[in-house]
Amino acid sequence: MTRIKNICCIGAGYVGGPTMAVIAQKCPEINVTVVDINEQRIAAWNDENVENIPIYEPGLSEVVKEARDRNLFFSTDVDSAIDKADMIFISVNTPTKTYGIGKGMAADLKYIELCARQIARVSKTDKIVVEKSTLPVRTAEALKNILDNTGNGVNYQILSNPEFLAEGTAVDDLMVPDRVLIGGDLDTKEGKEAVNALVDIYAHWIPRERLLTTNVWSSELSKLTANAFLAQRVSSINAMSELCEKTGADVNEVSKAVGMDSRIGPKFLKSSVGFGGSCFQKDILNLVYISKSFGLNEVADYWEQVILMNDHQKRRFAAKIVQTLFNTVSGKKIALLGWAFKKDTNDTRESAAIYVADYLLNEQAEIVIYDPKVKTEQIYADLDYLNSRSSEENRSRVKVVNTPYEATKDSHAVAVLTEWDEFKDLDWQKIYDEMLKPAFLFDGRRLLERETKEAIGFEFYAIGS
Repeated sequence: MTRIKNICCIGAGYVGGPTMAVIAQKCPEINVTVVDINEQRIAAWNDENVENIPIYEPGLSEVVKEARDRNLFFSTDVDSAIDKADMIFISVNTPTKTYGIGKGMAADLKYIELCARQIARVSKTDKIVVEKSTLPVRTAEALKNILDNTGNGVNYQILSNPEFLAEGTAVDDLMVPDRVLIGGDLDTKEGKEAVNALVDIYAHWIPRERLLTTNVWSSELSKLTANAFLAQRVSSINAMSELCEKTGADVNEVSKAVGMDSRIGPKFLKSSVGFGGSCFQKDILNLVYISKSFGLNEVADYWEQVILMNDHQKRRFAAKIVQTLFNTVSGKKIALLGWAFKKDTNDTRESAAIYVADYLLNEQAEIVIYDPKVKTEQIYADLDYLNSRSSEENRSRVKVVNTPYEATKDSHAVAVLTEWDEFKDLDWQKIYDEMLKPAFLFDGRRLLERETKEAIGFEFYAIGS
């Protein structure tokens, strides 16, 4: 039986940091070291004030506080951590390629390859290497080819252990997961031992019946499939929201009726500005690329439509703002409440708010933004990344403020783009009184009861209203 005493995780981001923190908390006999070449990020994880860790997730700071410097460590010394580790998690970014073959669709695996080569260079003892990043199917084969052809006599077992974390509930998802998926070589003694070693770690707090073992390829593909199915539901209800607007149906009522069918269920059936985050779009584009590479063009076209519908929904919401404000927003102040792609996270990757703001800025609007967890520099960085305007223009026409009331004061319209709970409790009468008249509220995430806004005089517009 393989006993794990030291774990190294390469990558201190949204997956690696929380996952390793929970493993360290639940397995005090195992030393867990999270490494990253980003010195600023590691410094933030080691900040004396645990509230300053770089990732906001409810409950995460408490977990880190308990385990840090006991058996949870954050370091930039990657080689040392690899050398000591019995098990190495690879949890680095796998963005969509922006160059070459597969540009705009395929996953860029350069960071995965760099990790593999570093592990091969440093390792002197046998290792279990765990894919934690979301990867294309058959990536484990490439990893094994790199690791096994170094000529240093080290033996490696490659496991796939995809994450199924929802940002905003990541700690709960780690503590009480629907399932933990572990893929490995179940046809060999060494492969089974490696799988069981990881099973034993999770079994410290997760019932064995929720620990699902498969072959590596099934595990890799299951992650992409799960995200594709979830995103498909979002695009499906958003497509119906447009039809509801044309026919007079209420998408909320349709959603409720459909969701009460036990075969379908209610989750991911709320109309919105569209899905965001680091996973859904990237994983579906990856799925599209893989399908095309095998000549499965109809399969690729089917999944690509999920992305096309999501892009359409974001444009449609922004266009509705312009249309409602008498077909021009030039020089008008538009308040955006929320910038993160969903509540209870400071992650902004692919947030719908970025694209709504970009559309309105191209229409010469003046934008004021409030988000309770996203930092000002991140908002500007998101807009600069689009390359639609110069950094100077973004900073001259976009203002980030510290309260929602500062954002909405003297505005022509308010758009709610992240479903933060605090927005439900705002004094909407105060907001209405301090807005320019007529006042328009665009509720992309359907946070409030429509009657509330109508009672105080808002002209209310929402996707799916």
